[in-house]
Amino acid sequence: MAILEAKGVQKIYTTRFDGNQVQALSNVSFTVEQGEYVAIMGESGSGKTTLLNILAALDKPTAGEVLLEGRRLASVKEREISAFRRDNLGFVFQDFNLLDTFTLKDNIFLPLVLAGKSYKEMNRRLQPIAKKLGISELLAKYPYEVSGGQKQRAAVARALVAEPKLVLADEPTGALDSKSTDDLLRIFNEINRDGQTILMVTHSAKAASHAGRVLFIKDGEVFHQIYRGNSSNEQMYQKISDILTLLATGGDRHE
Repeated sequence: MAILEAKGVQKIYTTRFDGNQVQALSNVSFTVEQGEYVAIMGESGSGKTTLLNILAALDKPTAGEVLLEGRRLASVKEREISAFRRDNLGFVFQDFNLLDTFTLKDNIFLPLVLAGKSYKEMNRRLQPIAKKLGISELLAKYPYEVSGGQKQRAAVARALVAEPKLVLADEPTGALDSKSTDDLLRIFNEINRDGQTILMVTHSAKAASHAGRVLFIKDGEVFHQIYRGNSSNEQMYQKISDILTLLATGGDRHE
């Protein structure tokens, strides 16, 4: 079952100073199935961040549409959009987006507080997630008291605690050292095996090599995609590197 569908998504920006039009996305179409782990890659300026913002209902396409479980995001009323994102989407960002004046526990609870959940319900949801992510002993600490890897695990817990239909990750390993990156990618693999659907935008071939499918964006379109199949992470890494070289050298488009 397709949980997310992008159909002919286009995005044109008009520059503020000279009124010129810039086409960030020209014709993006793809689906993400329930339980998939998909990575999106592309060079800077390829449109992948614009695409992520549209998929997250943070921006609207100029043409085309995005559907989440069959519901058109464009049909969600402006006054309902924040609640819609909170109830359906989990977010993991490169810079963690944790509040320094809140403990890790309170940061994780934030989407549930906004949704009006009881403390008992929030705690029931948190405990198994904190245990899986290895942060149970850190919940009373503040973000400035823990490492970058621990901050990112708390951010993952915040994304998961609302039991989202889809986790959107924007360069989740970008601010992490190699060990913390390995830990986070292992966690993503585990939560995906548990059934969580993940869509990750990344520059990192290593991060993308853990996904089940990788989409490559070039000039505002899907240029190519590869599936894991029976490939190991090392084999996926090599396939990804080959396509990135093709992108950089102006190779022909693949369907």
